[in-house]
Amino acid sequence: MKPSNPFVINGYRGPEYFCDRIQETNKVISALANERNITLMAPRRYGKTGLIRNVFNALPNDYASIYVDIYSTTNLQEFTQAFASSVIGALDNTVDKALSSIGRFFKAVRPTVTPDGTGGVSFSITVDKDATSSTLLGAFEYLASKDKHIVVAIDEFQQIMSYPEKGTEALLRSKIQFLDNVNFIFAGSRHHMMGEMFTSPRHPFYQSTDMMSLDVIPRNTYSAFAEHFFRKSDRAFSSEAFLALYDRFDGVTWYLQSVLNRIWGEGGSIGSEDDVNAAVASLVEDRALTFHDLFAAQSEVGKKLLRAIAHEGKVRELTAGEFIKRHSLTAPSSVRGALPVLENLDLIYQSPDGYMVYDYLFAEYLRQQ
Repeated sequence: MKPSNPFVINGYRGPEYFCDRIQETNKVISALANERNITLMAPRRYGKTGLIRNVFNALPNDYASIYVDIYSTTNLQEFTQAFASSVIGALDNTVDKALSSIGRFFKAVRPTVTPDGTGGVSFSITVDKDATSSTLLGAFEYLASKDKHIVVAIDEFQQIMSYPEKGTEALLRSKIQFLDNVNFIFAGSRHHMMGEMFTSPRHPFYQSTDMMSLDVIPRNTYSAFAEHFFRKSDRAFSSEAFLALYDRFDGVTWYLQSVLNRIWGEGGSIGSEDDVNAAVASLVEDRALTFHDLFAAQSEVGKKLLRAIAHEGKVRELTAGEFIKRHSLTAPSSVRGALPVLENLDLIYQSPDGYMVYDYLFAEYLRQQ
């Protein structure tokens, strides 16, 4: 179904509404076609999930694809529930076959059957702690039993490194490596954690996949994508104004799509930077209460550090004397104490160019304070 707004910010609506990533899509498909697993790394909101969906859309018809998001999981039990709920019934073309598979491979759990709004149903399960091992084994046996090539994408895969259960990586690796008919896309937003997992000899997944880092879409490519829709609808489009927007958000997909979606949805155009500024201000205003509460919850040093980084944009050395003096941050030790707290909350992110506020709209809000 054609979307009412061509600048999609949730889900995937087909290649027409997906900007570029041609080279990346082809690279992932090539790896999968040659039965290689692939690791996909990029900060959140760069478009990893969109790329995965675009790959799924481009796969040959005889492939089956499954997407699993484990961002909210905190232990192996929750992983198993998310993984098995995504896998269960996904490869059966009728409810009867799905129920038969559930009875065969998932004896320790009972499924919840929910209408999916299209005339079909979806399945989910609740996994008790003592059924974790048998349910996980059942999920892998279910995949292995299918006579088709299957691609499973596990998003935010670095979460497994924080599980309290020792040996989770080794357990999953031991199951995955023997699935001859299944290839995996391991996607993650914590570059250092994903890198350690797949490039360190100390980890079971060492050198088990192709490695791929996702960068932002090139400026002129994104500009041409946006211009196509505005011109097609006889709306003004200034390349200069769009490129200013692109630079403002460092080309990060979700923010560009959000601003474009807001402008389009309100019947506007991009005739000048004023149009862009108004849309950004509207997005920040919508989130002002959330941002206020988030900021208020931080320590006094944390607040000062957030404000300072937001005003600077990117900071290479947070304990540099000049930076501390300019923003009245008292001492390097106080900065070092506040930094890990803000990083663990995903409020600050260390990019290749320096430390920055992770959420660009939050940074916009902070610059107004």
